[in-house]
Amino acid sequence: MGITKTANFTEEQNELATLAKAIGHPARIAIIQHLIKVNSCICGDIVNELPLAQPTVSQHLKELKNAGLIKGNFEGNAICYCLDENGFNKIKHFFQHINNYLENKKEQCC
Repeated sequence: MGITKTANFTEEQNELATLAKAIGHPARIAIIQHLIKVNSCICGDIVNELPLAQPTVSQHLKELKNAGLIKGNFEGNAICYCLDENGFNKIKHFFQHINNYLENKKEQCC
């Protein structure tokens, strides 16, 4: 079996790419913003907030969960979703690294 292109990059680079891809859709940004506003909620509540069908919202939730940005727990026969701090800490660390570079940059490039 051949090597995949992602094998040429570090684990951290692959993780960050997965996280970036997961937040690369406006519906997923809207879901994250809604979860920030309400702290946690059930899929049906998110469906009521977005102009999307329930199966579409479920697919976006699945992508966010697979990337490690949200987690879900069963409450009765529904799943209650909330943000997963671990995934967002990785994003935060990445952007802090960029911010530190920009703040300490001594000369212009290009």
